[in-house]
Amino acid sequence: MDFEFGNPTLLWLLWLVPLFVLFSIVSEAWREQLRLRFAANWPTLATQFSVARRRRKSLLVLLALTCLCAALAEPRLGFTWEQVPKRGVDVIIALDLSDSMLVEDGAGGDKLTRLVRAKRKLADLLAALDGDRVGIVAFAGAAYLECPLTLDYRAAAQFLDALDTHSISAKGTALGAAIRTALRAFAGGGGESQAIVLISDGEDTIGDAGAAADEARAKNVRIYAIGIGRDEGAPIPDESGAFRRDAAGELVLSKLDEPGLQQLALRTGGSYVRSVSGDIDIEAIVQRGIKADLTTRGFEATHHKRWHERHPWLVGVALLALAVEALLGERKNNRSAT
Repeated sequence: MDFEFGNPTLLWLLWLVPLFVLFSIVSEAWREQLRLRFAANWPTLATQFSVARRRRKSLLVLLALTCLCAALAEPRLGFTWEQVPKRGVDVIIALDLSDSMLVEDGAGGDKLTRLVRAKRKLADLLAALDGDRVGIVAFAGAAYLECPLTLDYRAAAQFLDALDTHSISAKGTALGAAIRTALRAFAGGGGESQAIVLISDGEDTIGDAGAAADEARAKNVRIYAIGIGRDEGAPIPDESGAFRRDAAGELVLSKLDEPGLQQLALRTGGSYVRSVSGDIDIEAIVQRGIKADLTTRGFEATHHKRWHERHPWLVGVALLALAVEALLGERKNNRSAT
């Protein structure tokens, strides 16, 4: 039979068992010394207490403690497979990995880069999705599908964590390539159930994002854009730790192209939000955007392993042991005392 613990980290509580055994041994030795001293003055009364009964009571408490500690780790023995039907929409996340995403221009002197803030927003997005398939496209001067559509949000989050500005060697910001790669990532289905979540500072260095958005609109795929950055711009750091400069020696500033991102979203019937502190922006994208605009559809049913929980049995044994321990006295019965 297959066996596992649902919460194995709590198995460390089993260290309480040998500690209790040690405590019981020391306590029994101390009580025996007291009994011998007590017997010198009241020998008849001292012999009425049974050492064997006291040890049985300790063993019952030890059994209860062991069962309760094991129960907290949620032991599971055996399982059955269940088919779980899924309904939702397909969402491709397009994450900008261009060098401008290294700019630190958060509100209130926030020193986090745009990329770090974008990843945190996408983590919130994954937490807000429920039953929807999600995929990831990373782009800079080129775009690549990093994670195909999946219902495994944990795997998608791991792909996100691994991405950085070195993941794509081609420099620049190809918004059009990101949109087209996302469109190819949709595995069949209707566009009314598909959306692209584009998170970027919007600086399109290639210039064909509008045409790509028209292709998305023709397939009924909506684009929901999240702008990251500030209007006034900030310098782009380079690998030496300084800031990037142009041929004239002037600092190169990266600014949020909010109008450009707004146009991409509006051309497809989607919406645009600027990234802000808190979860208002993600709520606007998910609840008032994706969930409100798109039509859910059924996915292929997934098989779910349903384990048979055994901790209720351990709790029952522990309660029974404690009940017997409470009823078991330490005095000898009349027959054994005579």
